[in-house]
Amino acid sequence: MRKLDLQQERARITGFIREYLKTAGFARVIFGLSGGVDSAVCAALAVEALGKKNVIAAIMPYRTSQPESLADAALLARILEIEHHIIDITPMANAYFTTYEPEADKLRIGNWLARTRMCVLFDLSVKHRALVMGTSNRTELMVGYVTQFGDAACAFEPIGHLYKTEVWELARLLEIPDKIINKTPTADFWAGQTDEADLGLTYPVLDEILYAITELDVNVDASENLEHPTELYRKVERMITASAFKRRLPPVLEN
Repeated sequence: MRKLDLQQERARITGFIREYLKTAGFARVIFGLSGGVDSAVCAALAVEALGKKNVIAAIMPYRTSQPESLADAALLARILEIEHHIIDITPMANAYFTTYEPEADKLRIGNWLARTRMCVLFDLSVKHRALVMGTSNRTELMVGYVTQFGDAACAFEPIGHLYKTEVWELARLLEIPDKIINKTPTADFWAGQTDEADLGLTYPVLDEILYAITELDVNVDASENLEHPTELYRKVERMITASAFKRRLPPVLEN
């Protein structure tokens, strides 16, 4: 894996946030605070960049969300002393499925929850005249572990260039509470759901493979010294290819 100067990266990201908002003509950001490490790191960096008065968090639990997620999100908001709003999305999400699609599976419901949260954020962004800040990392973006027009929808991604393992390292530097750093990563769509189970790989292994494929241009066919089984590299290559459409703007025919 690459070796980053985390203090330098911290300064680069905060500078990026300030400059992007200045260019866009905004002073404030709003984002979804989940209780996980990614949104916690984004929150802390935004506070450093803009000041706590210019950072607004929306905590948006669903009825199946773990109580721990809400508690951890609220804890971080209190530590950072940022404005935060707890908005239960259960009534608005359930209205559709109860009325029209009662047989929907977990995947469809999960995607709907992600898009519902983003609808809330974009509405509040108008109210507070704040840009919507994304909280996805490079690992998830590259393999498509995001919901199109859900958590992938935002004005900018401050940690979208960092692998998940790098986000954990930066979280320690930023003194994010250990209970948030050390918790099992989950989108919290349903009880027992975890990121690594969905992905079929641990984040450390996935990051090493992604780095090799996307930044070292490792030729899986030609390499005899791969650090992991060849089939895992193939799996990650398929994930990157299958999710490419999520990383592109909708195509338009040229005149």
